[in-house]
Amino acid sequence: MAGRPRSFDRDAALAVAVHQFWREGYQETSVAMLTAAMGVSPPSLYAAFGDKAGLFEEASKLYFRRTCEGLDAALALPTAREAVVRMLQDTARAHTHSATPPGCLTMTEPRLASQREEVQHRLCERLDQGVRDGDLPPDTRTEQLASFLVAVMRGMSGCARDGGTTDDLLAISETAMAAFPLAPL
Repeated sequence: MAGRPRSFDRDAALAVAVHQFWREGYQETSVAMLTAAMGVSPPSLYAAFGDKAGLFEEASKLYFRRTCEGLDAALALPTAREAVVRMLQDTARAHTHSATPPGCLTMTEPRLASQREEVQHRLCERLDQGVRDGDLPPDTRTEQLASFLVAVMRGMSGCARDGGTTDDLLAISETAMAAFPLAPL
């Protein structure tokens, strides 16, 4: 006997859950909030995702995959400086886009430390490439620089959540670039 078909679009429900967690955070988001926003009953949520933690895990992975698409596109630019400028500018615009909650789920949610570590790892790899390519000084401390850049993005997320505008965040990114090492002569 086949199981009863789900009465909702799982992908659409997951997208709504992403926004709910992004807006409120894991701790502040209740199952009642999720089911109301997603338009599903608690049994349907549990049948589809297991529980709130399972839903969050799936939602945060979806969010992170989309985030990494933009990050990887920026990091593919020809020089480390161009890559970081694009990444920070994209961050400023994404954190303040009117179609989404302000800030960044990955940069804000305490439960997503491993995702922030992955962003830092990808940045460090790109900065290491910049040293190898000669567009960063050979003595650049890439791990420290990557850590600094993640801290900047976390700060930009907080600023956006506090009502900061795109221009505010672009100014932060411009200031951060003043600390970026210059290419060797």
